[in-house]
Amino acid sequence: MRGEPSCPKCGGRVRAPGLFSDTWQCAEHGTVHPVQPVTPPSVEGIGVVVSRTQVPVWMPWPLPVGWLFTGVAAAGDDRSGGRATAVACSGPGPLGGMGELILVAEELGVGLGARYAGIEGPDPGPCLNVEKPPDAKVLAAGRPTPLWHVGGAPVDRAVFAGEALGLWLWAVVWPEQSGLLMYDELVLADLRDAGAEAELVPCGALSPRLLQP
Repeated sequence: MRGEPSCPKCGGRVRAPGLFSDTWQCAEHGTVHPVQPVTPPSVEGIGVVVSRTQVPVWMPWPLPVGWLFTGVAAAGDDRSGGRATAVACSGPGPLGGMGELILVAEELGVGLGARYAGIEGPDPGPCLNVEKPPDAKVLAAGRPTPLWHVGGAPVDRAVFAGEALGLWLWAVVWPEQSGLLMYDELVLADLRDAGAEAELVPCGALSPRLLQP
């Protein structure tokens, strides 16, 4: 995903709009919103994504103790604007060791969240049992937001999904036991509304999870 635009669903190469199509094309998935090269963790990088996106840029705020912002990715182009964002953070896991979290906000059908979740996409609906009580809750932009466990994900991660501000919200946590983090009712801020507070975000090294889900 680093270096050139790629398919949000499979990570494959995409063909730019041209003579025969006015949309980005993946050989396997057809028309897609391309994932742009991953932005290393920095205040400037946040600013670039925030200035272009049409969807929230979710981050736990304040970050859990010892956690750092470790990169951001976005799907879309200059013409359509960002249609999905993925923010990575990492820090001490609830049961020891290091934990990693990627929060994805996306429009219906983009498929970036499913790719990080490691499931067939593009959306989590078929893997959610919303008839039962939610498995976790977060406060997203000041609104209580229920999340359900997503079935069928690889055993190395815990995946939750729900709806926030009319869009899909995914939370993918590595390793699986660090999913306990999601039961602490995290407070999520949309970095589009952060203003000068964005300069206070502590940055770490780029997460390899953003590059190779």
